[in-house]
Amino acid sequence: MDSFDPHPAAAHAMDRDAAEPALSACRAHKFGGSSVADAERYRHVAALIQDSPAPRAVVVSAMQGVTDALTALARIAGDGGEWQDAWSKLRDRHFSEALRLDPDAKHGLIGWLDAEFSAFSAVLDAVASRAALQSHEFAQIQGMGEVWSSRLMQAALGGEAAGWARLDAREVLVVHPGELGVAVDWHETRKRFAGWRIAHPQRDVVVTGFVARDAEGRCATLGRNGSDYSGAIFAVLFDAEDLTIWTDVDGVLSADPRLVPDAVCLPSMSYAEACELAYFGAKVLHPQTMAPAMQAGLPILIRNSRNPAAPGTRIAEKSESDPAHSPVKGLSLVGDMALLELSGAGLIGVPGTAERMFAALREAGVSVTMISQGSSEHSICCVVPSAHAERGREAVEAAFAEAIGDGQVEGVDTTHGIAVLAAVGDGMVGQPGISARLFEGLARARVNIRAIAQGASERNISVAIAAEHAVRGLRAAHSAFWLSPATLSVGVIGPGNVGRALLAQFADALPRFANASKREHRLDLRLRAVASSQRMLLSNTALDPASAAGTLAASGEALDLDRFVSHVRSEHLPHALIVDCSGSDTVAARYPEWLAMGIHVVTPSKHAGSGDWSRYRAIREAEQRGGLFRYEATVGAGLPVIQTLRSLLDTGDTLTGIEGVLSGTLAWLFNRYDGSVPFSQLVAEAKSLGYTEPDPRDDLSGTDVARKLVILAREAGATLSLADVEIESLVPAHLQQVSREEFLDRLHELDAPMQARLDAARAQGGSLRYLARLDSEGAARVGLATPEAGHASLSSRLTDNLIQFRTRRYAHNPLVVQGPGAGADVTAAGVFGDILAIASTLGARHPGALA
Repeated sequence: MDSFDPHPAAAHAMDRDAAEPALSACRAHKFGGSSVADAERYRHVAALIQDSPAPRAVVVSAMQGVTDALTALARIAGDGGEWQDAWSKLRDRHFSEALRLDPDAKHGLIGWLDAEFSAFSAVLDAVASRAALQSHEFAQIQGMGEVWSSRLMQAALGGEAAGWARLDAREVLVVHPGELGVAVDWHETRKRFAGWRIAHPQRDVVVTGFVARDAEGRCATLGRNGSDYSGAIFAVLFDAEDLTIWTDVDGVLSADPRLVPDAVCLPSMSYAEACELAYFGAKVLHPQTMAPAMQAGLPILIRNSRNPAAPGTRIAEKSESDPAHSPVKGLSLVGDMALLELSGAGLIGVPGTAERMFAALREAGVSVTMISQGSSEHSICCVVPSAHAERGREAVEAAFAEAIGDGQVEGVDTTHGIAVLAAVGDGMVGQPGISARLFEGLARARVNIRAIAQGASERNISVAIAAEHAVRGLRAAHSAFWLSPATLSVGVIGPGNVGRALLAQFADALPRFANASKREHRLDLRLRAVASSQRMLLSNTALDPASAAGTLAASGEALDLDRFVSHVRSEHLPHALIVDCSGSDTVAARYPEWLAMGIHVVTPSKHAGSGDWSRYRAIREAEQRGGLFRYEATVGAGLPVIQTLRSLLDTGDTLTGIEGVLSGTLAWLFNRYDGSVPFSQLVAEAKSLGYTEPDPRDDLSGTDVARKLVILAREAGATLSLADVEIESLVPAHLQQVSREEFLDRLHELDAPMQARLDAARAQGGSLRYLARLDSEGAARVGLATPEAGHASLSSRLTDNLIQFRTRRYAHNPLVVQGPGAGADVTAAGVFGDILAIASTLGARHPGALA
């Protein structure tokens, strides 16, 4: 390829800057096919650039779909087929748009097009008559759309009368084949362009994109994305101040918006960043397009012709954004790939292994997208297009046939169904932790990495992953770098008191997330499923939390828990979370399975934390390799009890005892009970206020308190089970098996025993509290006690829960956590806090979180 010399343009620029105001610098524009799809779009384009005070060079593509039609037409003619109908359709389309642009024949479009299509039919007739298509004829036919389009564009801009010249690029642009594609003969092109400008001194010029000629004068094209390449070439030739490429998107996006709806438009990028993204599948720009601009230091702007108000993306030598704030600019995904792996002990320490492998692939015409090799040299793998995988495998096996036959090399393994995910950004250079953030984001989304590659420039980290997990991985990585909100697909089981309160808190919080600034709005809680014990409601779009429970009752379908879980664990969303407010032991039994699938689980139910020990172990083991399990609300509703205990232990403290009031119901009863009112009357009052379960025995039995103590003991590392806890029930044995109605009728039978206990406590100078205790030996008891004077429980309020932690650090003055421990709202708040904690672990930030 001829080297490009930017110095003539730079010299002209210095002369221009010294002699003329800055506004006189040329502005280059390139419009793609979607921007010139019909007469209306041509007029729109003309309006976009009409008011510019600077000279303009406008490079145009063919009308949308025309190049594909011409390609098909050339092949029909080359096969000796009937081309006339396809030719007529093209002619009619261009004539129709020409009549709309030039109804008064002021620009002579119809006559010009008639002559063009007549000449075109002669070319097709000659090709079809010999049933052979030469390469330069194919290029001539393929490029006709740009020629016609440039004439329509010139007319839309006012034609020669308005000072618009038209340059057929074939008059000046000379190219030749190169190793990396079509290359420009800059010396010859500059010479011809200079002569053309002398003959055409007009201020503004319309240029045909895509087309050129070779050194022998035969028609040629610039290949894939050739019109963009033309735009860069002519921007340099016209010594333009910048090049604006007008397309149908708002700019370069951080990811494919079809796969990541929350993809953001990047305000600026460096050439290097844009090249990396382009090589890995971003469709806005082809790397070849940027080569002339990069060497000339010419900024490229990507803008949307259908949304000109959008500022677009500016691509220049350096990005204008702070790389420390956004080290990764974008992510790209290349699908339909395969992994080829050559392995064997005979490869270790043998020079030239990689050379032989890649030489074989080159000879087989197999393009390699990614390469990975471990330092042990036992294996080397590469990612290739899936369509070329078999050819590549055969070529590599042939190159290593002798080593395979001798057993030194095991052979070549092929894995289809691979996608390559690439993270790109200048801010990655020299920045620790970028790989960790990417890998953690993928791991949290349960996406396995098959191979890793990172160039020495550090601007690109590429990973090979299973194609079936590609979208989930892309979205997880996108949110891991705060390019979009962390999206959690949420399912709620059990819309009872706590479940409904949680949904109401969801409904209140989601608008705050939606209205937060982009810097804060990093969390997308998407309620997609709600289930009761009998019915479920599933939705592919987000449910309204405020009405979800009502809709479930009115129109839900029969519960199928497996389908519910499968729906929540949608492959196209990065993270899934199930909130279990059901209190069902059957549902809790599914937690290990869900966690192993990568589904996060949050619950206020005590069944999992205090139930069967083997199930508890299974939950903990599944959490180590799968989803996160949070259960703060199981002990103290919204109080940070487990979080506090965990912090003490994680920082190296030693627990010597736990003591406290772990039931809001029993707290209220014994904060009120002083003998002035019978105990049964207080129980009835508590029930009427909603402080007790429908059957007060569920509270008075002490089992609920014991479950909470078991949860805390297990959190502290004890292997305690419910059967190990000494439980004092406040329900006499003769009332434990009767019906609820009979129990309530005979509630007064609790009064005499309770009065006796109170009198005994007063004789010791104290009062009664229902306490849970775990000592340093692991002995656990829940029941009535007479706390010593000054005990924190004696000054608690109403339904307060109160937990004292005695540790090595807090030996003489225990650490106390105290606050409301009962009620649907505070329990739901504890559950919501666990959800937000999981979201933060996944990389989310939300309003109220520290930036």
